[in-house]
Amino acid sequence: MNAAEVVNTLLVKRFGVDPVNVTDETSLQHLRMDSLALEELRLLIEDRLDIDLDEVALTSRDTVGALVAAVDGKVAA
Repeated sequence: MNAAEVVNTLLVKRFGVDPVNVTDETSLQHLRMDSLALEELRLLIEDRLDIDLDEVALTSRDTVGALVAAVDGKVAA
């Protein structure tokens, strides 16, 4: 699974987000991801992809695309 697949799968299956709402331009806030949900999402991504996202600052204002790009950057490193 690549970063986009992992993020999209977690948003849909773990957080109940409607798949039609998951686009690169969609803000995490629009998906009702608060700070606690973002932290849980970060930990799940780290676990699935065996990466460390501690240096990645996520806020609900970020988009799904920005999250995927940050995860891709860590996977490639």
